[in-house]
Amino acid sequence: MTRHERFADKDFSNKDFVLATDLDGTFLGGSDKDREMFYGWIEASRDRVGLIFVTGRDPGFISDLTKRRGVPRPDYVVGDVGTTIASVDHHHFLSPIQALEAHISEAWGDAGARVNAALRGVSGLRLQPTLFRHRVSYDMDPAEFDPRAVEIVEDLGLDALISDNRFFDVLPKGVSKGPSLRRLLEYLGVEEGRTLVAGDTMNDLSMIASGLPAVAVGNSEEALKKEVADLRSVTVAQAHGVAGIAEAIQRFEMFPKPKEAVDVV
Repeated sequence: MTRHERFADKDFSNKDFVLATDLDGTFLGGSDKDREMFYGWIEASRDRVGLIFVTGRDPGFISDLTKRRGVPRPDYVVGDVGTTIASVDHHHFLSPIQALEAHISEAWGDAGARVNAALRGVSGLRLQPTLFRHRVSYDMDPAEFDPRAVEIVEDLGLDALISDNRFFDVLPKGVSKGPSLRRLLEYLGVEEGRTLVAGDTMNDLSMIASGLPAVAVGNSEEALKKEVADLRSVTVAQAHGVAGIAEAIQRFEMFPKPKEAVDVV
């Protein structure tokens, strides 16, 4: 049993501000200058700022990204489109939090083989080579895609998620980024009003529309902007990527400045 399975991270629960952000197009989006400035602010404020990656990416990608590519290391990860919930140590190693993943594993029920068999031959889908623990993912060709795939997945008792009009994910019933993030925040004792959610595609909808303060960055797909346009807890930023996140932090006034302030981008 790991430390995070014995008790929640008290230091994390006391952070002044927690950023829960998608990666591609969001935390990895924006100009080189914007990313350099925003990442520098994150690192200079680690005693006050908590960082959670909420992404479709797998643990191996995330470890390499933060260890070798100059991206700030997150404290926690909700990965694999919400089917992985893990803490991250100082060696950039991700450790699944069993107390939070048990229901995900049960809901999935080792369904990978059934999914592959059911969707084999469905037009417009190409199986991704990465092996995931609790999901199956496909690259989707929208011109060739057969929408019957959604019904096939639902008949298996699972959820289908289409994002950016080019990805098709099969997930455990009721499991996605939003519900998994909320369970992690509750587990850690983080007050919801101190957490900003950020994303840019439809696979971020469940967390952006969850009622937490949220931003759809300026380069978000139009379908996402349309879905969240009337939600009071959501702002649609003008700026792209990390600059859009910074815009929302300032708009929501989520990071109170101490006497020796560090400006956001």
